[in-house]
Amino acid sequence: MQLQNSSIRYGAIAVSLHWLVALAVFGLFGLGFYMVDLTYYDPMYRLAPHIHRSVGILLLIVVVLRLLWRLADRPPAPLSEHSPAEVLLARMAHWALYLLLLVAMFSGYLISTADGSAIEVFDWFAVPSLTGQIKGMEDIAGDVHYWSTWALVVLGVIHGLAAIKHHVFDRDDTLRRMLPMPLKKKH
Repeated sequence: MQLQNSSIRYGAIAVSLHWLVALAVFGLFGLGFYMVDLTYYDPMYRLAPHIHRSVGILLLIVVVLRLLWRLADRPPAPLSEHSPAEVLLARMAHWALYLLLLVAMFSGYLISTADGSAIEVFDWFAVPSLTGQIKGMEDIAGDVHYWSTWALVVLGVIHGLAAIKHHVFDRDDTLRRMLPMPLKKKH
């Protein structure tokens, strides 16, 4: 598999970033879902949020790199089997996923820094608060974070189901182009 995208398939960099983001999003969602029911005396009460915030900041870095890579390395052309409506819906869904990713991460950052404190990323480095203390910001950011993460996961599931539909029912290369597997031969 080549590093860069070709006219017919995604390259190793785009594929790796895609699956890394997907894994992190669903992992963070699961961890966040688990965290909301932790009590003060639970051993994970302090550790789970630290992991969630740290991975969230690292994910932000990866998403920025992914967006830069997408701008620098054009994606493959749409498959000829796809209708104009499918192509438009796919583009809209991809940009909605990027927007929801950024909204979820920025709102998570605002929740964690609303009291003016920095986010320690696995004790490797700290991301300072850019807002200082703003009363009530964590509540508003919390609502935005909650709904944007749910929307992100629902749209991510729909995105995955659409890829499976293309693979199983349409029997086209939509899914194969994002996996390190050979494309089907044209007859």
